[in-house]
Amino acid sequence: MTSPNTLFDPLTLPCGVTLKNRLAKSAMSDSLGDGTGHPTPPQVRLYQRWAEGGVGLSIIGEVQGSPFVAEKPGNLVLNGSSDLARFQELSNKGRARNAHLWVQLGHGGALAYAPTSTPQGPSALDLPDLQCTALSCAAVKQAPADFAHTAKLAKDAGFGGVQIHAAHGFLLSQFLSPLFNKRTDAYGGSLTNRMRLLLETIETVRTAVGPSFPIAVKLNSSDQLHGGLTEDDSLQVVAALDRTSIDLIDISGGTYFPGAKSASDATSSGPYFLTFARRARALTSKPLMLTGGFKTYDQAHDAVSSGIVDVVGLARAMALEPSLPDLWRAQTTLAPQFPRFATSPQGGVTAWYTMRLSKIATGNTEPDLLDLDAALETYEARDKDRTDIWLRHFGPPN
Repeated sequence: MTSPNTLFDPLTLPCGVTLKNRLAKSAMSDSLGDGTGHPTPPQVRLYQRWAEGGVGLSIIGEVQGSPFVAEKPGNLVLNGSSDLARFQELSNKGRARNAHLWVQLGHGGALAYAPTSTPQGPSALDLPDLQCTALSCAAVKQAPADFAHTAKLAKDAGFGGVQIHAAHGFLLSQFLSPLFNKRTDAYGGSLTNRMRLLLETIETVRTAVGPSFPIAVKLNSSDQLHGGLTEDDSLQVVAALDRTSIDLIDISGGTYFPGAKSASDATSSGPYFLTFARRARALTSKPLMLTGGFKTYDQAHDAVSSGIVDVVGLARAMALEPSLPDLWRAQTTLAPQFPRFATSPQGGVTAWYTMRLSKIATGNTEPDLLDLDAALETYEARDKDRTDIWLRHFGPPN
């Protein structure tokens, strides 16, 4: 177990790589890809801005190996057909001031964006707002190699590490959850079987990238759904992860399944999953990162100095103030001003923050006046435009 440290002490990961501080811009779906799966100049500027603001680590949300499993048409796709030079520009600019820039390895599974994908999960689903078919045995066995191929390309493009996404209801999270995984083969049933795909993916990715390249896992503390992955289940996964070669466990929670309550929309004034992180700390010597609900310097400092976690993941706080790490170091702005919305249409808050990222990417950090309805309309119109580009570039879902 690491000893208690301040937010601006370096952290050396098990693989030997050192992060300059304990503040991470956690993965968000910024939707700033160009519709062909490639980074855009605004996206490059966004990650450069965060690096220049003093963050130790940024993680790019939802980078897929296949265009047919993407969560949004603004996501990145990194495979053998990608223009690696465009990814190299992103990795170069996102490493300003000795920041780390990692790629989150994603697969939408049942949540893959239906207009551009054929959603498939561990088991078939036929719900009012969500339908998918079950992955074949062959496809399940192929998945670790697909994740590993994208990880190796990320390393080749100059990114500093990868995060395997096993949270928020996407594919690997679906396999862990008894609510969505009804398989009767070696990948379903007991928790040992349900975590098999995650553990095989870690092993295959490690073989592809070598021993000195950071690998993180993003894990739900629970699905926050009746019949889903429980905290006790997740703690068993943490114990299993402790026996692997990973370098960091990023704790989060909740799912993006239609109708499910988002943890990020909670009204709690503090970190959402700190109690779970304290329980997880007793089960692993791996560095722990905690994402969700951090709004002030004191909350972040207390979490790290107590020894409960080693890294604090910041998402919406970094969308509001991209220089927050430097401001915290200087003790000048200890809490960004979070907006309060009178009404909240479904998806409106997420749309508002996503459009806020677009604004930062243009160099504008002035306060936003856009209301949720206008943000949602702009966000959905952009998705439609990118969907058209995506389908022209990649073709229809296969």
